[in-house]
Formats: sequence, structure tokens, C-alpha cells
Amino acid sequence: MPSVRIEEIKRFMEESLVAAGAPVSEAKAQTDLLLHADIVGHFSHGLNRLELYINDMKIGGCKPSAKPVILKESAATAWVDGVDALGATVGKFCMDLAMKKAKECGVGWVSAKRCNHFGMAGYWALKAQREGLIGMAYTNSAPIMTPTRAKNSANGTNPIAMAAPASGGDSLVVDMATTAAAMGKVEMQLRKGEKIPEGWALGSDSKPTTDPQEAFESGRLMPLGGQEKTSGYKGYALSTMVEVFCSGLSGSNSSHNVPSWSYTQVEPPNLGQCFVVVDPERFAPGFADRIKDCLEHYRSLEPIDPSLPVLAPGDKEKKNEKLTRASGTISYPQGQIDSYNKMAERIGVKPIKVVSSNL
Repeated sequence: MPSVRIEEIKRFMEESLVAAGAPVSEAKAQTDLLLHADIVGHFSHGLNRLELYINDMKIGGCKPSAKPVILKESAATAWVDGVDALGATVGKFCMDLAMKKAKECGVGWVSAKRCNHFGMAGYWALKAQREGLIGMAYTNSAPIMTPTRAKNSANGTNPIAMAAPASGGDSLVVDMATTAAAMGKVEMQLRKGEKIPEGWALGSDSKPTTDPQEAFESGRLMPLGGQEKTSGYKGYALSTMVEVFCSGLSGSNSSHNVPSWSYTQVEPPNLGQCFVVVDPERFAPGFADRIKDCLEHYRSLEPIDPSLPVLAPGDKEKKNEKLTRASGTISYPQGQIDSYNKMAERIGVKPIKVVSSNL
């Protein structure tokens, strides 16, 4: 696959967002969000999402210059109107607010309505973790999950993210969709021309499919766990929990009322998002040491396959980031590069410069 220098893909993202109408400061924040996903190896939420963000700005579903507003607050809580701003704009505002409240009160809980897609949920949880706090982030999304026993979609991918600090600069990081996989991962399989694993999605006939095109068109992702016999109802239940935190508290659209995210959608999605921060120093002493002990225990477990060591949650992303930064490049499918260079021509931005092609 073609490789692109990190600074080059950063340049391309920023210039593209500015060309679409984003202020430079907002373009830089949104780029950092997208770049993080590609650097840690979650390509579904990086460059893969850029064109949809640009489209949202051009057709009016996203207002790139808008600034979030606090509608109601107490010492530890806040209700925010995201005013259809860029995802990174709202995410930063809300997580900064939640961290401020947690430092003052021990806990900060912020729920926001009128939000747009905010990228990887874990990106926001990590902001708090880096300051010695426990961070959590949630969002609802367009109906793309088929609840257990249902034929049609009703819930979103509704991700859950949590990041906790550990001794020695370590951390435990959980970041997952409540579907078996996010639709962006189906899109990446499409770009690579590869099948999806069974258990990710249902086709138009409501039966499991391994065809990424059929899965993309049907929009029927399976819950985390897959079918009922493999406990898919647990993923379904987790997605409803996220719905409570997001639309329930914020007054946003519930997932089943969120319009599909597409290149023709002009109506703002009015997503609900939730950001929670906890100061572990307000509880039992030694929190970071206990989390470190857990991490070391998980990593020391004897693996079934010696070539595949047991990982702690977040280890894979840390390894990917280390390797990516060491190489200074990110590899993308050729089809993705071609697609974005066509977009670059349309919006008047210099195309992506590839440094090598590893076929």
C-alpha cells in the first residue's frame, strides 16, 4: 500500500478542512482528531472520514465556525448545546469542561445535544487520562445496529470509551463500538476488496453476510457478540445504556431518529454526546499502582499461542502509535489515495504526495 508522511497527511487534512470553510484553529483540532485514529491503527475513523466532514460543512449540516453553549450547569454537571459545530470543537469544549469540574468536585459530567460525529471516542477519554484523571466518552449515532431478534436497525454503533492512568506513565484504555464492528471498518474492507468476518452484519435478507458491499448497503450491523446464541443481546443492551447517557440526558435525537450520515444528507444529525471525568485521588489511595498491577498481570498471562502475547486493553494502539511515529509514515489503500486526490482537485487543494508504494 502507498505510504504517506505524517506531516503530509496532516497538511492535506488541514488544507481540505479550511477549503471547506473551517477556521484554521478548528481545522487543526479536527485534523488532530482524525490523525490520531490513523496513527493508532483505527483507519475507519481517520482519513476515511474526512470527505464526510467536508461534505457536512459544504451542505450546511455542520457549522464549522460555531461555538458550543452551556445551557445549564451545577458544580459537577453541565448541559451543553453543540450548535451543530465540528465534532472536535464540541468534544474539546465538553471534555475540558468535564475535567475542570472533576478537578473542583471530584466528578464532572457533561451531556451535549446538537452534535456532529466526534471521531474516535477514545481520543476524548485520553485527554483526561493524560492529566491523571479517569476519562469516559459516549455518543449515539444513526440507526445502524439491528437489536437482537429484530430485522431492521434501530440503534447506533453507540461507542463506549474509558481511559484510566496507571503508574509509570502506563494506562488502561477501553474504546469500542457496541456493534460487532463500526461501519467504517466495513468501508475499509470495501476499499481493500476483502470480505468482512461473519458476525459483523446482516444482509438485506436479514441473514449474516460476509460481503462488505451488501453490509454497507443494508446498514444492519450486528450487536457486539453477534447473534442471540453468542450473547449479542449484551451488545444491544450496552448500546441502550449509551442512549440513556446521550440522548436521554441531552435532549438530542435518539438513535432511531438520527438521519443517516451520507453525502446527500443536509439535515444536522443532532447527535447526543456524553463526557465524564473522575478524579481518582478523591477515592482510595494507590489507584494508579493498582491499575498498573492489573495491567502487568494481564500481560504476564501465558498465551495460547506463544507468538500472540496477551495484551491489556489499549496495548495494540500504543504499539501501533510507536511504530507509526518511528517510521514517520502511514500506509493507505491505493483506492483511498485515488479517491482523496479526486476530492482535492474538486476543492482546490494540493493532492496527497506519496513517498513509497509497498505492494
